[in-house]
Amino acid sequence: MHTTDIRNPDYFHKVVDCQWACPAHTPVPEYIRMIAAGRYADAYMVNWVSNVFPGILGRTCDRPCEPACRRGRVEEDNFAKPEPVAICRLKRVAADHKGDITARLPALASTKNGKRIACIGGGPASLTVARDLAPLGYHITVFDQDPKAGGFMRTQVPRFRLPEEVIDEEVGYIINQDVEFIGNRRIDSLKAVLNENYDAVFIGCGAPRGRDLEVPGRREAAGNIHIGIDWLSSVSFGHIEKVGKRVIVLGGGNTAMDCCRSARRLGGEDVKVIVRSGFEEMKASPWEKEDAQHEGIPILNYLVPKTFEHANGKLTGMTFEKVRAEYDAKGRRNLVSTGEPNVLYPCDEVLIAVGQENAFPWIERDLGLEFDNWGLPVLNEKTFQSTVPRVFFGGDSAFGPKNIIWAVAHGHEAAISIDKMLNGEPMTQRPPQHLNILSQKMGIHEWSYDNDISNDLRHVVPWAAAEKTLKSIKVEVELGFDAATALSESQRCLNCDIQTVFKAPLCIECDGCVDICPMDCITFTDNGEEPDVRKRLTAPATNQTQDLYVADGLKTNRIMVKDEDVCLHCGLCAERCPTGAWDMQKFLIEMTHAGPACRTPALRRDAA
Repeated sequence: MHTTDIRNPDYFHKVVDCQWACPAHTPVPEYIRMIAAGRYADAYMVNWVSNVFPGILGRTCDRPCEPACRRGRVEEDNFAKPEPVAICRLKRVAADHKGDITARLPALASTKNGKRIACIGGGPASLTVARDLAPLGYHITVFDQDPKAGGFMRTQVPRFRLPEEVIDEEVGYIINQDVEFIGNRRIDSLKAVLNENYDAVFIGCGAPRGRDLEVPGRREAAGNIHIGIDWLSSVSFGHIEKVGKRVIVLGGGNTAMDCCRSARRLGGEDVKVIVRSGFEEMKASPWEKEDAQHEGIPILNYLVPKTFEHANGKLTGMTFEKVRAEYDAKGRRNLVSTGEPNVLYPCDEVLIAVGQENAFPWIERDLGLEFDNWGLPVLNEKTFQSTVPRVFFGGDSAFGPKNIIWAVAHGHEAAISIDKMLNGEPMTQRPPQHLNILSQKMGIHEWSYDNDISNDLRHVVPWAAAEKTLKSIKVEVELGFDAATALSESQRCLNCDIQTVFKAPLCIECDGCVDICPMDCITFTDNGEEPDVRKRLTAPATNQTQDLYVADGLKTNRIMVKDEDVCLHCGLCAERCPTGAWDMQKFLIEMTHAGPACRTPALRRDAA
């Protein structure tokens, strides 16, 4: 094995698994330490630079960071399943406790640069593009068919999960950056927009069409059958205020969970979710399913819709075929009938939430903009540029439905591309990441971070009383952590960005670090091929996706190997080392956004 090159930012970035997993690469441990210190505004701004909507995402993110959290791999408890740090809910803490941060937002450009950019759709992707480019002097115009900006964050996420005032605040931070927002404006022709001579057009219109379910009885009972995302929008705008007493929700994604919980609040007494797949195969986030069940909504699985039953034009129920899952030699799943009779579930209304798809009827097909077999635009996946050079896509409209954080990540990348294109630079040459590594040593046995690992189990976010929340669609269910609980939860973070850095020439191979390591993750051994070395470690390293930290140059010609997968970053190895061969260094990687840092050095000098 070769010595690990810790100068490569990708190495330690990958060690900070939560940041690596976040599509916007938010520096999670950095802002969690700030929360622990009561620096809520600082923590909010660290988030705001990366993910743009900390208060919104602190309530709605699908949390790709949390399954990656190292705490879930190293925690051991005989009474509870290991759980990651509540990263998402700590993000909300920063938003809830930050105070007024308007003075810390970017200053408005003193003059415009003469370049005009149109953003079609007022959702998170377009707003991120606007947030990144407006302070640089671009004139940004955001068009949306709804009266207020926010996109599906406003129209499809129920108010009991995401209050209107949170959306207004965080969307306002962007619109108030001298961004022109034109609401109640539906774009019916991309050709017409291009003819207005915008220098670039960004399309972030989402995946606005919900999939329908064409089974017998669909047309006859259409008055009581609704497409889930359209129904949620109608609820959001107050067009729908009640629902039938018996409601069936079809689908296993997060939209289905929002539909069933909304129906429960609008008068549904018997609300159930019915899915074709098994419970574990549902696309909904685990906590979304748990929340629905917590509110008394059953989830019935392995049931395939067969008919909508109706009488005199009114829906009376649905029949389903019972199926089971069978897997072939390649692990592919097939649903086969159990042979049991179809089952009838009476209902008054059905909400169909079986998926979303893109719809671009307003994009003329003679523009040269190519689409693939699934109706998605053909894009450069690195630059988000379409086959029409000045047209870019992002969010759900680019690669299909995902979560808000993915739309934000797309917006950042598209903004870089637009900025580089309009400054005459090749878009595929992406700017480097900014990297800082700083020792945390304050004394022989003292560090500038708290390395005392908390043994607390994950704290549960408190809920408002059910008798109150189930009576109103607008009463927020989750109350969020108070300051004391936030402190306790933040102490569960393992500070994975505080790296153990090893200097082989200083090592005397006394094995003091090996003896004191609580996870047995340090080994001094003979070199060899990686599969063999992984087996010879003090504790075999079985997670192949996590790199090993390797250093050679020892006097005995052995190598030092540390298993990054289970290291607690506690610093005990550095405290024990008599020669200072180990050090604890804070690694901070900052993703470059659109702006001068994107330009080549020559162009930056010219601009200056």
